[in-house]
Amino acid sequence: MNQKVNTPIEVRYQETDQMGVVYHANYLIWFEIGRTKFIDALGFQYIEMEKNNIVSPVTDVHISYKHPIRYGDTVSVETWLAHYDGIRTIYGYQVIGNDDVIAVTGSTEHVIVKKDSFRPLSMRKAFPEWHEAYKKQMEANS
Repeated sequence: MNQKVNTPIEVRYQETDQMGVVYHANYLIWFEIGRTKFIDALGFQYIEMEKNNIVSPVTDVHISYKHPIRYGDTVSVETWLAHYDGIRTIYGYQVIGNDDVIAVTGSTEHVIVKKDSFRPLSMRKAFPEWHEAYKKQMEANS
């Protein structure tokens, strides 16, 4: 089965807006926290890429707001690998609020590139261990 990682998030006051709910852009930060924990759970770290002058920029974001989250709530971000083709990686997310209500859903698409030139790279060639782990995740999902 495709691994899903749940990351607890304690909602901080400064993350809320004038309406008392979490400001919409903060969910992207939470997605990043979840993505980093997902990668850690597979046994990898972004720092490995950066040491090789490689970064993984976001190329696309989708987000859908379903239920407000408020200061003082404790939520979790569920993260999984939604798509991987050797070049593009798409992570899926759900922010789960109180009473297991799905508050936000979304996805982020990434590629890996050389930091200085932003030239795209193949994950298969640059990080074969990551490629194999991601491939296994996708096979488990089908």
